[in-house]
Amino acid sequence: MADSTATRKPRPVYRNIHVTQIVSYRLPPAGMVSIGHRISGVLMFLLLPFVVWLFDVSLTSEISYERFGAAYSAGLGFLPGWFIKLVTLGLIWAYLHHFIAGLRHLWMDATHAVTKEFGRLSALVTLGASLLLTAVLGFKLFF
Repeated sequence: MADSTATRKPRPVYRNIHVTQIVSYRLPPAGMVSIGHRISGVLMFLLLPFVVWLFDVSLTSEISYERFGAAYSAGLGFLPGWFIKLVTLGLIWAYLHHFIAGLRHLWMDATHAVTKEFGRLSALVTLGASLLLTAVLGFKLFF
């Protein structure tokens, strides 16, 4: 009995981090994707009135569609055009990240691929793909 306890590998000790340590805590890529998934869902929910307004103004008439286009170039009321584009870019990121992270979760659920390596790799692919597609669409939006 004494021999088996002496050869055992010591178990790691986990402890909670203090609030002051949150800034220096190194979150793994899967954790970043998980938090980003939640943030993007909240962002899409909060920007839903903006999306409904965009949809309504773009489809009501030709005149309202011109107003829609002018909102991106000249602005809307006291909001400058670059701010409208920036909000739209945030919405684009939120949608792309939420969609790609959702596909990642569906893939992991369907294939039971829950290894640590696959989780890290798929999280990096999710982050990279969502940021790359956002940069491409942002370039199209601003230029």
